[in-house]
Parts: sequence; structure tokens; C-alpha cells
Amino acid sequence: MATLISALVEQARKPLLETAEVTGGFWTDAELVEIANRGIKDLWRAINNQYQDYFLTIDDTNVTLAANGTSLSGVPSDVSVVRGLEQKDLSTYPSLFFEFCKWNDARFQSARAADAFDPSLGGTVLWCVLGAGAPVAAPTIRVAPAVSTALTMRLSYIPTVPTVALIDDNPIPGESDQALVNWIVAHALAKDTEGQMPNVAWLAMYKTEKENILVSLAPRQQDTEQVVEDIFAPFTNGW
Repeated sequence: MATLISALVEQARKPLLETAEVTGGFWTDAELVEIANRGIKDLWRAINNQYQDYFLTIDDTNVTLAANGTSLSGVPSDVSVVRGLEQKDLSTYPSLFFEFCKWNDARFQSARAADAFDPSLGGTVLWCVLGAGAPVAAPTIRVAPAVSTALTMRLSYIPTVPTVALIDDNPIPGESDQALVNWIVAHALAKDTEGQMPNVAWLAMYKTEKENILVSLAPRQQDTEQVVEDIFAPFTNGW
């Protein structure tokens, strides 16, 4: 069961020698929650780099491609990284594929010059992601060539981690409670130092916990062995 942020703040207050928020106290709950949110975002970035899809979200309701359209509509505002794109109705369009391609690629340029086609006949639509993405704004997803029929899309993506409050759960997997407590203490102690720098010892403990979390989270499954594919294997005939 996930741990409440309020419980993490309470744990962090013990080494801070201020066991509860008090009027005129040195740290308010709001301050410590703000620090916790920065730690959550730091762990979120590191876990995303593991490519284990702990935060993967699939939207097959809101995203659409209009007939003859050149960009998708309804892209959620929390999209940070797009992991995949396909039409929702796979049985109706079994031979229609969506493939990522950079906007300035020669293939994308040729696709933009092509006429719209009937998706029921099959084909490949190239797509690219433009703009800052979340948390600044929803990214723009451009496509080419266009299709002559409107489609509902299935978008898989990594959302930004929401800002949490005292009443919320810790959203980070991997038994991350101690890492966040260490982060909170390290940065809270900065308020009590002349240079307002995080406490080195507590920051080192945070780093150790973070590294242990990353080790424990990858691979996510142990049913099959993870191997590196030999890119030259098709040309060696088994030799």
C-alpha cells in the first residue's frame, strides 16, 4: 500500500528535531511537501530512463485524427514522452501502420507531398512530436500522409508526475519512501545553513537509496532472459 506524503513528512521531521508543525516552527508542512515534490520529480526522471514503463499511460478515447488532417487532436496536456501510436480499430484497419519519423527527414517531406489515402487499403502514416510537451503544454503530433477517413487513435505515453499534497500517496514505485525522506531532510537542513546548501550526508544517503531503487526496478519481468540482439546475425548464417 502506498505511503501518504503526510507520513513521509512526519518521518522527515524526526531527524529535523521538529516532530510536528507548530506555530512559529522552523519548517511548515507546506515547505516540506514542496521539497518532497522536487524529490519525486528527480526520481521520476531517473525511473523513466530505465524504459520499464512504470508510468506508461494508454489513451484510446481522446485522441483523434480528422479526415485529411495533418495533426492529432485531443492530445492530453500531461504528455511528456510518446511511446507509441496506432489506430484504435485494429480489426477494421489491420494493414494501417503508424511509424515515427523526424519532421525534417526526407521520408516525411515526401509523405507531406503525398495525397490522402483510404486507410482501409493499408499503408504507413509517419508521425513526429513537436513542441515542449508537458508540463509546458501538450505536444503537437504531426502526421503525413493524411488519411481520407477520420480515426480514433490509441496513444501510449509517459505523463508528467503530478504535484502531490499532504493527503496524496507517494507516486514513486520501488519502495522509495526512505529515499524521499532522505531528500526532504537534506534539503530542509539547507534552510538552517549559511550557504543554504543541502546537507551532504543526507544527500549521499538519498543517492544510495536512489541507486538501489533503480537496480531493483530493472528488469521489470524475470520470465524471459534479457539479451542483446546481434545486429549482424541475419548476415552470418549462424556462423
